[in-house]
Amino acid sequence: MEKKITMNGQPVQLAGTELKKGDNAPDFTLTGKSLEPVTKADFNGKILVISCVPSLDTPVCEIETRRFNLEADKLPENVTVLTVSRDLPFAQTRWCAANGVDKVVTASDYRNFGFARDYGVLLSDLDLLTRAIFVIDGQGIIRYIQFVEEVTQEPDYETVLQEIKKLI
Repeated sequence: MEKKITMNGQPVQLAGTELKKGDNAPDFTLTGKSLEPVTKADFNGKILVISCVPSLDTPVCEIETRRFNLEADKLPENVTVLTVSRDLPFAQTRWCAANGVDKVVTASDYRNFGFARDYGVLLSDLDLLTRAIFVIDGQGIIRYIQFVEEVTQEPDYETVLQEIKKLI
């Protein structure tokens, strides 16, 4: 992929499919908190905001997920915020309980990197997801994509929220 992503200032390699605004969002199967499958079809008809993070147990991912949890509480019921990481579902559940995160849905791509490859967010050298946001409309079309160039920085929340509001 052509995107230039760094972690702590060092270049990292992305692997997978490069998606563009207007593409159909690829199907996915992730693992939820109770080890149940979480699929794209679970969100049919809803606006889906996918927040990809390396690990909930890191400071920037914590800040980002807490912020999206606050924002999700203000959004209508037809909007779901899904945070995806490679953390084990047990760790995601523990983290959410410890941090009062109850509006964001968490799911893990720990099994096979299928989501990471299909969405082009795999940091291939680290086996982690890069920091990226996808806003998908109720018909499954990608309406906005944000790759954060430096993985240790937060995304541009205001632009993400503006893109969500365009779809509401």
